[in-house]
Amino acid sequence: MSPTNRTVVVTGIGATTPLGGDAASTWEGLVAGRSGVRPLEQDWAADQAVRIAAQIAVEPGEVIPRPQARRLDRSAQFALIAAKEAWADAGFTDKAGAEASDAAAQGATVDPDRLGTVIASGIGGVTTLLDQYDVLKEKGVRRVSPHTVPMLMPNGPSANVGLLVGARAGVHTPVSACASGAEAIGYAIEMIRTGRADVVVAGGTEAAIHPLPIAAFGNMMAMSKNNDDPQGASRPYDIGRDGFVLGEGAGVLVLESAEHAARRGARVYAEAVGQGISSDGHDIVQPEPEGRGIAAALQHLLDSTDLNPAEIVHVNAHATSTPAGDVAELKALRKVFGDDADHFAVSGTKSMTGHLLGGAGGVESVATVLALYNRIAPPTINVENLDPEAEATADIVRGEARKLPVEGRIAALNDSFGFGGHNVVLAFRTV
Repeated sequence: MSPTNRTVVVTGIGATTPLGGDAASTWEGLVAGRSGVRPLEQDWAADQAVRIAAQIAVEPGEVIPRPQARRLDRSAQFALIAAKEAWADAGFTDKAGAEASDAAAQGATVDPDRLGTVIASGIGGVTTLLDQYDVLKEKGVRRVSPHTVPMLMPNGPSANVGLLVGARAGVHTPVSACASGAEAIGYAIEMIRTGRADVVVAGGTEAAIHPLPIAAFGNMMAMSKNNDDPQGASRPYDIGRDGFVLGEGAGVLVLESAEHAARRGARVYAEAVGQGISSDGHDIVQPEPEGRGIAAALQHLLDSTDLNPAEIVHVNAHATSTPAGDVAELKALRKVFGDDADHFAVSGTKSMTGHLLGGAGGVESVATVLALYNRIAPPTINVENLDPEAEATADIVRGEARKLPVEGRIAALNDSFGFGGHNVVLAFRTV
């Protein structure tokens, strides 16, 4: 097979989210239809119009040694936790290039020059930036941490994951707002497909639950102000949806060439079929209302891969719970796939995790892969009054998880879109 057309598979998954401190507990929460949204209890929250968020379920301090945590922004902490889990889940016992002591361990090694990382963030180290500015103002120049710059830079999470695993094929950081995590995984797929790497650790992370982002998003009228019902606030496709709920966390996949995975006898979750990318060219924050840019990304996916629309049975939708965005996405699916969209079980998992911005594509790719592996689609919760336009356009999984076909090869899509008009669609398929 040509090195420019190699099959890419998923061999490891990791996550830390508002639903759990690892991929297994996150998946359990998604299938159970459990919300991770709760009131903000920080002192600064009292003055905010928005006083709810989907905060991390397990604090990084419970997992990462304190000396290491002090040198990492919260977004990098999340990325490191998820990457460690994914790396171990893929069967790798040490960093790339380490001397293996036995035959089994030797089979789980990877050439560091053939290993990359692509970990994205939409905002980067915003908490470090704002907290250290407060230190500068209140305590003076000498009290500013010397680690501030490597902590706040958006490539910090990817660089730290690269150091963790010993990657030397490239360490990359797409920054495309809420499409960042999905774009990272798409970039990783292409690194492997084109022969730049055999293994890539890829995903997204975000840690933006801080007074300034909350105030800014709130003043944009982009976030739900349903403070009295936190768990019911994120409600994609409901007629009364009034904006997204901010979440935090990270989701990471280990992607690998099929040949490399087979040589070491790795467990394979799914094939990473490919990506479709486009931009709206419409507005810096508003989605193009007819979904034309999204449709272009979907068409690009079909044109650049061997994906058969008849194989697709599930879509993990972007579905942020905004009035315009939710329906535009469904219009695009219908425009590109026509009657084939009738057999898409569409799930809006942000109804449970909140919107992790640049981390969303990573976490939702983990959910999409597990949906295929377990052949079950998570529900979209809080849909009490389904928007008639959504009902007429797509089959929304509501209330309870839904079984997917138990036989045959099936595929699923993960959609991610971001401010600036970024559109990224990923496709996965059972093996």
